Amino acid sequence: MKNIRVLLAEDHTLVRAGLCALLKTLEGVEVVAEAGDGHQTLKRVKTHYPDLVLMDIAMPGLNGLEATIRVVKEYPHVKVIILSMHANEEYVLQSLSAGARGYLLKDSGTAELELAIRAVMKGETFLSPAVSKHVIEQYVQRQGDPQSPFHILTPRQREILQLIAEGLSTKDIARKLDLSIKTVDTHRTQLMDRLDIHEVAGLVRYAIRTGLIIDY
Repeated sequence: MKNIRVLLAEDHTLVRAGLCALLKTLEGVEVVAEAGDGHQTLKRVKTHYPDLVLMDIAMPGLNGLEATIRVVKEYPHVKVIILSMHANEEYVLQSLSAGARGYLLKDSGTAELELAIRAVMKGETFLSPAVSKHVIEQYVQRQGDPQSPFHILTPRQREILQLIAEGLSTKDIARKLDLSIKTVDTHRTQLMDRLDIHEVAGLVRYAIRTGLIIDY
């Protein structure tokens, strides 16, 4: 049997090194690439075409949820398992809505990591046992929820919302995304109108509440 080709996306270098070392102990699992943020993850998926992405939920610039949406849309065969420190049901629901096939807590043991990988590669959904057993039921009930940021906002608006919530100025966002300041201003105005939130503090609260950024 061919190895399961894994891309590891995690912005903390030491955590990534530890996970990489664990993955290398698993039979039939091969780490083909690593990434430190969402944009880098998309580039690595395009270059290495992995079978599975272990995706940190909280990465700067482009979070794991948004990166997951893009990965599963552009590369349907690639499975995604979200890595998170949080057993919060809202984050689990957002992850499943984004297209992830698994949600694994970072304090999980090696056996659970392997179980998650094997299950997802067989087409199953895997949730860490610490996550509420009712999450799947809630997910089914809430699919297509018109209040979800994935339905309300465009991908570009969600990306700009995250960067605003991370404290970047319009000029910084324009530089980071290679857009004109006028274009960023237009997206910013549109997302504020769509959310009916017209101050940065409110946008930050919304981004945290919906899981676009994680509040530590």
